[in-house]
Amino acid sequence: MNWTETIRTGLSAVITHRLRSALTILGIMIGIAAVILTVGLGEGAQAQVANEVNALGSNLLIVTPGSTTSSSGVRGGFGSASTLTVGNATALGSRTVAPDIAAVAPTLSTSKELTYDTTNWTTTVVGTDPSWLQVRNETLAEGRFIVQRDVTDHAAVTVLASTTAQELFGFRDPVGQTVDVGTTPMTVIGVLNSVGSSSTTNEDDQAIVPITTAADRLVGGTTRDKVGQILIEATSGGTLSAAYQETDDELLALHGITSPGGADFTITTQQQLAAASNSVNQTLTVLLAGVAGISLLVGGIGVMNIMLVSVTERVREIGLRKALGATPRIIRRQFLVEASFLGLVGGVLGAALGITGALVLPHFISDPIAISAAALSGSIAVAVAIGVAFGVYPASRAARLHPIDALRSE
Repeated sequence: MNWTETIRTGLSAVITHRLRSALTILGIMIGIAAVILTVGLGEGAQAQVANEVNALGSNLLIVTPGSTTSSSGVRGGFGSASTLTVGNATALGSRTVAPDIAAVAPTLSTSKELTYDTTNWTTTVVGTDPSWLQVRNETLAEGRFIVQRDVTDHAAVTVLASTTAQELFGFRDPVGQTVDVGTTPMTVIGVLNSVGSSSTTNEDDQAIVPITTAADRLVGGTTRDKVGQILIEATSGGTLSAAYQETDDELLALHGITSPGGADFTITTQQQLAAASNSVNQTLTVLLAGVAGISLLVGGIGVMNIMLVSVTERVREIGLRKALGATPRIIRRQFLVEASFLGLVGGVLGAALGITGALVLPHFISDPIAISAAALSGSIAVAVAIGVAFGVYPASRAARLHPIDALRSE
């Protein structure tokens, strides 16, 4: 019996028992679709993290203050101290001190209620300087950004992010209008283009003001010369490590710290942010893929079950084939073809179901699902492999039947 006849006979046997074959295929299909969607969710989450980190700015370093310790010995988290100043940012902006740093932007953030006419909206107000636009890789939709004169004059001006502008003004043009930031009237001089949301904040929901204005009119107090973060852009991706070292050395010197272990600040890179988020995503992906893989195991057991039943039902047919000269290899090959066909059909249908889910589910959940050609082809190959692996035992059992015992069985 040649391969063509073997395949024709195997397909005929599968089609003859439609319901049983369909239920077996259904198990494999669900398992393959579950694995595709699970892996797709993991890859989509990693891609989303990469986009969010890139949206913060290119070649970015983020310097945050150290932690505080209360009189009772209770330590606050990183960023709770006030160890960074505008002077630190100015020193880091010197090309003599840090030649691998392209731009530096100190930031001071607070939450304030913005009011326009009868509309109000609470958002994050960020005090900074003109370098912020470059460091954060932002662009303007209209108007202008803060200039150095606004910082020098403590000007009452603000630039709104797209969501903030939409919430306050709707379809009206906000540029030139006056909004109350807390109790301070400020003129809107520009609107930023949308950059999207991250897992923790909506980057499109904020108001940017000159850092001097934020310190004097919005924050006040004795820490008005302190900043919450210093954002640093390296000259290129290749100089990011050098910029990191220059930042670390200069801040240690400015703060009079001789041991790096005693630093009262923390420097974070984009790679560290992405690695931390992706580590969690990868762990969850592996866990969920393992759970989904259990359904594939169940599908494989279903293939073995139907093939064993098929062997039992076709004992006389097997005996007749052997009596007519069919070798154990031919018998084994026929049953493996049937098992492979079940796996192939289940894999193709599972891949189709996975693609459909990847297109439909993002409309109902907030997470993207990324499907790659490698994942699809790999899933179909796995489905066929499952069919073959779980079909080996039934096929071997059929091949071992003796013709006389098979022909006289009832």
